[in-house]
Amino acid sequence: MDIRQELAARHKQLRKHAGYTQADLARRSGVSLGSLKRFEQSGQISLDNLLKLARILGKLEEFDRVLSIPEDMEAIERLFSDEMRRK
Repeated sequence: MDIRQELAARHKQLRKHAGYTQADLARRSGVSLGSLKRFEQSGQISLDNLLKLARILGKLEEFDRVLSIPEDMEAIERLFSDEMRRK
């Protein structure tokens, strides 16, 4: 299972746990029902729509960590500079 399908499966579980039908969640989030169904079936969704769904399901704040900058950027910079010297 790829990451998109895994996210879709988790989303579907969260939606059901929250007690929303697909139609309910689509209406509350502003995401079209077709887009929501496609996401749950194939994992394909736009970032904007995924964020809208996450907001309604109380998971929006977790996206803050997705592309966060690590605390110790100095160690990462050293890693890359060491690799560049080896080449």
